[in-house]
Amino acid sequence: MTTNTTPTNADQNSPTAPGDQPEVSQTRIEIYTDGSCIGNPGYGGFGVVILRRDDSGNIIKEREFNGYETVITTNIRMEMTAACTALERLGSVTAEPITVRCDANLIPNAMNGWLAGWKAKGWKKSDGSSPENPDLWDRLEAAAKGRNVEWQWVRGHSGSEFNERADRLAYAGARKAEKRIRRH
Repeated sequence: MTTNTTPTNADQNSPTAPGDQPEVSQTRIEIYTDGSCIGNPGYGGFGVVILRRDDSGNIIKEREFNGYETVITTNIRMEMTAACTALERLGSVTAEPITVRCDANLIPNAMNGWLAGWKAKGWKKSDGSSPENPDLWDRLEAAAKGRNVEWQWVRGHSGSEFNERADRLAYAGARKAEKRIRRH
């Protein structure tokens, strides 16, 4: 499986390139992620908006990007890929507090407790079934390891500016996937 990512124009002055250090001692990072799938399963893309805010809450840097899978995928895999890719793009040296906002509440619920329970039960949910996408749960857990990450759910399509932008980026990524896969 190959994931392709495309920076947008806002990415040209990358605020959170790997190895970036906080410019202000009290800065924090907000990440908005979304996934999109044309058909489910189908052609999938993801979108990410990363904001760095100062201690007054003003945006001091902004970055956005999207990507897609070159195989047929699912919406939740794209949602998870967005969160994984966002954290991975921050690089390994980020001491700032990070808030990841997803409109798929499965991700915050799992990262805020369910994942630890699943692993403690040998990768079983409370109903005895196995969680889907263990590869991405492992990847997401690794990307968050050692960071100060808060996971929050945001209602999709409710007027949240940055969630709406992530949604548009994800849909554009899914359309890119559709064109690329259909060509082959």
